[in-house]
Amino acid sequence: MSMHLDHFGLSAEPFSKELADKDLWLPPSKQHVVDELVEAIEARESVAITGESGVGKTCVLRATRARIPTDRFRLTYCHNATLGRRDFYRQLCLALGLRPSATAAAVFYAVSAHVEELAETRVHPVFVLDEAHLLHQDTLDHLHILLNYAWDSRALLSLVLVGLSELDERLQLKRNRSLFSRLHRRLEIDPTTPEDTLDYLRVRVRLAGVERDLFAEDAVAMLHEAAHGALRELDRVASTCLRHAARKKRKVVDRDVVSRVLKASARP
Repeated sequence: MSMHLDHFGLSAEPFSKELADKDLWLPPSKQHVVDELVEAIEARESVAITGESGVGKTCVLRATRARIPTDRFRLTYCHNATLGRRDFYRQLCLALGLRPSATAAAVFYAVSAHVEELAETRVHPVFVLDEAHLLHQDTLDHLHILLNYAWDSRALLSLVLVGLSELDERLQLKRNRSLFSRLHRRLEIDPTTPEDTLDYLRVRVRLAGVERDLFAEDAVAMLHEAAHGALRELDRVASTCLRHAARKKRKVVDRDVVSRVLKASARP
């Protein structure tokens, strides 16, 4: 066991990314996004979700996955958005368990046919495209066609586009208006508040087996400011603070510990 885990009586790394879906904690603002996303998928709608790096977009997707009935919906997750159109559809084929064909037209047909086959079994496919702000323009130009079935009269597929804030700017460009008009909801994930940061630290520490607070109030305020509301950065800095406090034999992470860690990380 690592020294800081033993020092604080922790049973596991409290800020590890390896956390079961059932243990995910989201503040009310992000839980609201999950609720809207689940509602949209239930209504067979397509959605765009934007937010800055580290604010919890993947957590929102994982929480949504845990709530979607698997007997009626099939979620397919793709995170490599830097491919051209043909390779993008080939990747999608592989994710769906299909054998990708050689030509772009054949690959697109395979995906479309699969969507229609699922409709016959009353299963609604949901394609989640992460890092969508990196999508090639030729792929964006084509996605609205993927949503078009039976002369654009049947909602057989939902797209969930997830990316940084510039995704919204790209979607609003004139050349992307056909896709943009088919996105029924555009959701934004905001940075966490100071209260969210305090609750998050407490929840993660308790999941690791410790009921008492390991971060002093003034330390929490500094951590929130340093992380700029991003949970991923908060995880990194909080973990470093725990290790530093253990080396100094501190019972809690106080303002002095956070200050020293932040100064050390700022050095060139």
